[in-house]
Order: sequence, then structure tokens, then C-alpha cells
Amino acid sequence: MASQDHFAFTAALISGGLAGTTVDLSLYPLDTLKTRLQSPSGFLASGGFRGIYSGVGSAIIGSAPGAALFFCTYEYSKSFLSTRRHVGDASVGQAAGWAAPVDHMIAASLGEVAACAVRVPTEVVKQRAQAGLYPSSLSALSGILSQRGTIGIPGVWMELYRGWSVTIMREVPFTVIQFPLWESMKTYRRRMSGKDKSSGIESAFFGSVSGAIAAGITTPLDVLKTRMMLAKKKTAIIPLLKQIWSESGPRAFFAGIGPRVLWISAGGAIFLGSYQWAYNALSSKSTTKKHVR
Repeated sequence: MASQDHFAFTAALISGGLAGTTVDLSLYPLDTLKTRLQSPSGFLASGGFRGIYSGVGSAIIGSAPGAALFFCTYEYSKSFLSTRRHVGDASVGQAAGWAAPVDHMIAASLGEVAACAVRVPTEVVKQRAQAGLYPSSLSALSGILSQRGTIGIPGVWMELYRGWSVTIMREVPFTVIQFPLWESMKTYRRRMSGKDKSSGIESAFFGSVSGAIAAGITTPLDVLKTRMMLAKKKTAIIPLLKQIWSESGPRAFFAGIGPRVLWISAGGAIFLGSYQWAYNALSSKSTTKKHVR
């Protein structure tokens, strides 16, 4: 049992790191365009179509650990909740059909909270470079660190984690929608095909569909997060919400929805497809080693 848990952790770590790096690098230009469409300065003033790889350095550094942290937490929590549910409730009633999706929602939420420890500072640095506030990730990070003389180390720390609360507010609803959908579609497909596990291609398709749905629904929260991270000074959520509404109207909350849905739909395919492929490959290798022994 311990070796199985160790394998699941290692597989999630490696597969998650690979998936995160693959999706962020391949779809980075779309992410940049989305950020500039949501910028308070406007699309053209933020750089338009120029320098669409600005800030890619922070994405390269943060992608693998952020995604690995998410999947390690997700897989462990999902396994823990599932085991506890089966042991604690031998005779499941009608609510059994809802039990697995609820497990996936909780596990995904915990995974997002853990991943945001890496993701938020990466996003702050990346988006400031994407929006043209700094020429690169390094200069954006240097600009934040240079403030320690005036705001102190705690102030710098808070600046790096600016938008933490709204990022959690965006990511948790997103994953609560995407991951139960993804898991449900995989389960349904396995049931129909009679296979033990989903293929990378199947997982990619289901990841694309579930990601597109979740992306469209949570776009207003994404706009709020981007505006908060790009603001010249820290602003509370409610005043910022009122400011966007009064200055730009309700349509502003859906700025960049096209690139976001396209980016996350494609990203969901690459992210969850490559994760499933890597996880399956590692599972096969582990099984082969057991047979050899």
C-alpha cells in the first residue's frame, strides 16, 4: 500500500510538472493577448500583438512546480476521500452517485489552493511583463523587490501575492466545474468501452470540453484578478468591482472571453491529455517492473 501511494505521488509529480510546462509554453501567446485585452490601459497601449512572449521566463520557472503541486495534492486528496468514503459507508444509498463528484470538487479545490502558493507570484510577475509595465519577467521581479526599502520585506511579500484572494476565488470555482466534468466524462467513456483507464487522447478531448465550459463561466473572476494584479496600488475587491462597473459597464467583465475560452480549451486538451499520457506511461512502467521481479 505504501509503495502504491509512493508511486501515485511520484507519477502525479512528474506528470503534473510535464503537463504544466507543456501547456504554458505552447499557449503562452494566447495568454498574453487575453491579459492585454483585460488590462485597464487597453489592448494596444499594453502592447497589442507585439512581444507576445513577454514574461515567459516566469512561466517557465513557475509552471512545473505549480502544476506538480496541484496534481500531487489532487491525487492524494481524491484517493484519501474515496478510501474514507468506501470504508465509512459500506451500504451507500441514493446519494452514492453524487459522492465521487463531491470528492473531485474537494480534491481539486485543495489542489488549487496549494498550487496558488507558486502560481500567484508567477502570475503577478508574468502579467506585469505581458501588459508592458516591464520589458521582462526579471525586470518585473526586480521592480517589486526594489520596493523593500519603502514597504519592507512584508510589503514585498504582499506585493508578490497581490490578488491571492481573487485568484483563489477564480481558480476554485473553475476547478469545481472542470474536474468533476473531466472525471465524469472519463468514467462514462470507460464504462462504455469496458477499458480500465482512459487514453491520453480521450483525456485531452474531455479536458478541452470541460475547460471551455469552466473558462466561459469564470471569465468575470479572471477579469477581476487581472485588474487587481495590474493596478498601480493594491485595491480591495469590492471597490475594484464597482470601479470596473462604473467606468466600463458589465461588458468589461467578459473582456478577453474569446482568447480565454480558446486558450483554456486548447490548454485543457494539452494539460490533461499530456498528464494522462504521462501517468499511463508511468503506470505501465511500474506494472512491468513488478512482473519482472
